[in-house]
Amino acid sequence: MENKQKVQLEKTEGNAEARKTSEGKRHTLKEKRVAPQRRKEESPYEDRVVKVKRISKTVKGGRRMRFSALIVTGDKKGVFGFGTGKSTEVPEAIKKASEKAKTNLFRLQRVGGDTIAHTVVGKFGATQVFLKPAKEGTGIIAGGAVRVVLELAGIRNIYSKVYGSRTPINIIRATVDGLNQLKKVKKD
Repeated sequence: MENKQKVQLEKTEGNAEARKTSEGKRHTLKEKRVAPQRRKEESPYEDRVVKVKRISKTVKGGRRMRFSALIVTGDKKGVFGFGTGKSTEVPEAIKKASEKAKTNLFRLQRVGGDTIAHTVVGKFGATQVFLKPAKEGTGIIAGGAVRVVLELAGIRNIYSKVYGSRTPINIIRATVDGLNQLKKVKKD
């Protein structure tokens, strides 16, 4: 019985002994080196999913299903953008849309109280988006896709109304058109 315990003790001690690694350094099994984890660089942009929909293509063998994602991105300091992506999986479609949104950025000049300089109407297709500046404390009076774009652009006080088609991508494009029509304010 004592011999068995000695053999087991020798085996465990042998496992815990120092061993040479490929670099020539010695370490015990208990002191295993852990590779440093790579940190993801945090982007200053925030992404919001506006819509994810299932789309299908009819082929000879049946229907081929995919997903389409619509994303709006922005830093809440006057830079914003939007993008769409398609893939067979939802997370992959969202990732593609996010990458596209970061390459399709617009800059917006805000005025006092984080609002726009003047009233404007943005148009795209059958959609019209009316944007009107509001005084401090009003908040964002907007719904759906318009609200997402305005929040991520850093606008805090504004009135808006959508006329015509309510398709999210058309609403976003009309809102961007309206924001791009704004005249620049000269700083003295």
